[in-house]
Amino acid sequence: MKKIVMLLLLLPVLSLAQNRKKKDYVVTLTTDYGPMRVVLYDQTPKHKENFIKLVNQKFYDSLLFHRIIEKFMIQGGDPNSRRAAADESLGNGDVGYKIPAEIVPTLFHKKGALAAARDNNPEKASSGCQFYVVQGRVWTDDELQKQIDRSRSRAPERVFTDEQKQVYKTLGGTPHLDGNYTVFGEVIDGLAVVDSVARQPRSPQDRPLKDLRMTMTGEWVKKKKITKQYGYKYL
Repeated sequence: MKKIVMLLLLLPVLSLAQNRKKKDYVVTLTTDYGPMRVVLYDQTPKHKENFIKLVNQKFYDSLLFHRIIEKFMIQGGDPNSRRAAADESLGNGDVGYKIPAEIVPTLFHKKGALAAARDNNPEKASSGCQFYVVQGRVWTDDELQKQIDRSRSRAPERVFTDEQKQVYKTLGGTPHLDGNYTVFGEVIDGLAVVDSVARQPRSPQDRPLKDLRMTMTGEWVKKKKITKQYGYKYL
């Protein structure tokens, strides 16, 4: 009888786990220039779980993109930016913890990649809240090789596949960051929004002259629907 009761108690948990295998969490990041939709990688579970938690807590709502560099990336997630003065220096805010690095060679800094910001800690642990979205640029063969060499100077174990190189030469990205920061998701819809944010006028400290605020919502969506609607293919 006890075994039957335990099994009945476990059924809802097992059902939820099976349901999650069929669904994925889609984040809608809304800006003044439109929404971006983002998926988070299962290969980086600590970062995925943390980001979902913060989105559900409405942590990111009304925060700024406090650092933008055209042809590089747009960065946000500093909690100090919510009520920051126009001339206030930003980028040091946090949530009191770091996330261990989850640097996966197959997840790289192509355009639209979502990655975790960090300080210069030797373990490459990520900020608990700050993130950036890659804009990057398209690279020629010679330019790309220089970027690869730059990446390997800090992460000698990093190997660039032919497929990754082709993406950098067509879609674009920031290859020199590979192996040094955790990439934990990607934009599956709204890449043009990244371009719009990145091109805004900025100060010498790379803060936008006009406040660029964000809101985030998330929902669990069937993976088949995500693939059909956005063309995203699961590995």
